[in-house]
Amino acid sequence: MLACAWALATLLASAAHGQARAAAPTRCNDAPASPVSYVQLPGHPFSTVASPDGCWLFVSLTTAGPKSEDGVALLRRSRGKIEVVKVFSVEGEPTGMTLTHDGKLLVVANGEYVVFMDTARMIAGGADPMLGYLRDSKDYAGSVYVNTTADDRLLFVSDEAEEAVTVIDLPKARAEGFKETAIIGRVPAGRAPIALTFSPDGRRLYTTSQIAPESYKWPVECKPEGADPATATPRFPQGAIIVVDVERARSDPANSVAAKVPAGCSPVRLAITPGGERVFVTARNSNALLGFDTSKFADDPAHALVGSVPVGTSPVGVAVVNEGKLVFVTNSNRFAKDRNARQTMTVIDAAKVGEGASAVMGSVPAGSFPREFGVSPDGRTLFVANYNSNELEVIDLARLPLTRK
Repeated sequence: MLACAWALATLLASAAHGQARAAAPTRCNDAPASPVSYVQLPGHPFSTVASPDGCWLFVSLTTAGPKSEDGVALLRRSRGKIEVVKVFSVEGEPTGMTLTHDGKLLVVANGEYVVFMDTARMIAGGADPMLGYLRDSKDYAGSVYVNTTADDRLLFVSDEAEEAVTVIDLPKARAEGFKETAIIGRVPAGRAPIALTFSPDGRRLYTTSQIAPESYKWPVECKPEGADPATATPRFPQGAIIVVDVERARSDPANSVAAKVPAGCSPVRLAITPGGERVFVTARNSNALLGFDTSKFADDPAHALVGSVPVGTSPVGVAVVNEGKLVFVTNSNRFAKDRNARQTMTVIDAAKVGEGASAVMGSVPAGSFPREFGVSPDGRTLFVANYNSNELEVIDLARLPLTRK
């Protein structure tokens, strides 16, 4: 039903703008010819979001040189192939994105701003798709991630520089032209909050903070990232998973934190199982994937950790796929001298995370600095943003080319 509505909206938008769209997508979710393929992009990719029918991909790009620009690329999926249609300029630093559940609005975190784009206009190729933008801080916010509640009433924005998550009344923003008056308030977090993942029932929002606030009074355990581990000394506490009560955030974001859970050194991304019983966090400075029992977050956070799985260097992206059976992790190696070297992704058996290293099933090849995951609506295709090699990697999960450990 949702796919039909999306297709109808697209056709109406095309007619309204008098555009004859070339090569409309067909058989959008066909498997690609190869288990792993790569789509070259005109910039550094960060986030990949698919339209509800799977026919279109939106990929945020930051400039990779004088001939490329910051923006959002529109890609067409058809008959197992993916091609770049157009890049829509978005000045600044477009990174994390989310699509509202009605499929109409693409929300882009953009450093100093949050940008709102009309997806029908992007697909039709007619009018300027940027509907508006708002600045959610008087200073530089460092907005890097965004996500919306299932009812599209609340928009959450991870502001790294503000050490907070901004909460926005999205219907008010849409109705009033995306003004700052739609901002409800901020959820306090530690240094560099990033992940924004909802529990399946929508009652909890999980975010990560790379370094816990001093007010938590956690012990110093972590060395500076990128420093020589043989000579560096610990300077920081662990980072945290911060659990937000979504209902309370609607009216009182400043007091909406329900739990704080130690999550290793520099936790940066978080993914959840379909039933919500486990969350997985990439601890970038621990070179590990951490698994947690969410039932212990509120009453016993110190013992919520289920297991730690060693992965590659500086893991960033994490995705739970195959109905919660597998966990993918990107090994970014982002602090290495050779940042153009191609890397790997570690594939983990989600049921064995408590067993440590034995949970690792093997690896899949990646480009340089694999950073973020995206998933097709049918769950059969995984998209990887290979940031430094300027490519979108496409993985057919039914034909996983796993190199065994």
